Amino acid sequence: MQDFLTLDHLQAYGKRILVRLDLNLPIHKGHVTDLTRLIRSLPTLKELTAMGGKVIVMTHLGRPRGVDPSLTLAPIADALKQAMAPIPVFFSEACQGPLVEEKIQSLHPGEILLLENIRFVEGEEKNDPAFARQMARWGDIYVSDAFSASHRAHASTEGIAHFLPSYAGRLMEKELKALDMALAHPKRPLMAIVGGAKVSTKLPLLEHLIEKVDVLVVGGAMANTFLAALGYNIGASLYESDLLETTKSLLDKGCEILLPIDGVVAKALEELDSVRTCLVSDIQKDEKIFDIGPKTCDRILERLQSCHTLIWNGPVGVFETAPFNKGTTDLAVGVGKLTRQGSLLSVAGGGDTVAALVHAGVLNDFTYVSTAGGAFLEWLEGKPLPGVVALQRTRVE
Repeated sequence: MQDFLTLDHLQAYGKRILVRLDLNLPIHKGHVTDLTRLIRSLPTLKELTAMGGKVIVMTHLGRPRGVDPSLTLAPIADALKQAMAPIPVFFSEACQGPLVEEKIQSLHPGEILLLENIRFVEGEEKNDPAFARQMARWGDIYVSDAFSASHRAHASTEGIAHFLPSYAGRLMEKELKALDMALAHPKRPLMAIVGGAKVSTKLPLLEHLIEKVDVLVVGGAMANTFLAALGYNIGASLYESDLLETTKSLLDKGCEILLPIDGVVAKALEELDSVRTCLVSDIQKDEKIFDIGPKTCDRILERLQSCHTLIWNGPVGVFETAPFNKGTTDLAVGVGKLTRQGSLLSVAGGGDTVAALVHAGVLNDFTYVSTAGGAFLEWLEGKPLPGVVALQRTRVE
């Protein structure tokens, strides 16, 4: 698959290297509260500075409409300085214009300059070729390490690659290789676990995966629509009546689909005294399904033992609320165990999925966990990602 250049092909000493990261981090009262994405970006920055590159970092924060002081990268600059110490990190209060050019000119090999929020520039999200060309004049080389922003065709993720030699950073490289092993060239049998609230929001994903995988596990509230399509009485559970025929067509595709055979139900999420576990054929009319049951979990894990690759997107229950988190947690622990034993390659992604794996304490037990969110989902749907396609234009000479 590897038709993009990596840092292995890069001669960085003395070169001005424009690096696109995704440091869109949560900030509360001027302090970054989750450093996960920053930490994952450090290997690329450390390698480039160790090679003597003059590193200029571009990233965004939020969705500003023009310059918005509340979305300044100053707190992220502070966090980056601490994380990279003793490597010098400087901050430019501007993201274009004379100040940027002046600070770039003053950079020495092995130093880093973080530019202000690149989305303060109108031409960024419009992928304005004039702005992309202007950015290209700041550097000699472009490195993309922002897979999580690569589904957006913006000037700093796609446009700039038209004007500079372009390379994948270590995080981008790792993400692309993991996804390639999981979906493009998997060791089979391949299972996918897909959870979520609605079939409608993940229909493109389901339609794509059902043609790619050997076993599809459907969980979360979207499984209710599948059960209803099969004629089960799902009580007062949430489901999409207008998608029953669509769901039936998915069931007829020939892919092995595992649906819940039991569930954890209650009359309402907050009515814990009404919680019970039952077969899906025994749900009462005033009950709602909030999690898969133990029989379903055991069935999935038993089937998974004969699989070699797993893709997971979306929790299979209301993982934020006990006791409805048990299904997702037990499943995650089981996947982690098989992965540690070496019998399974496991790749997971999506915001809720990552949070659920953290909650289960198995984040580091999976082969790879993507924090890319929307980009991860679009990749699984089979959509071309502009920021990845841009890198694939370049070949090793």
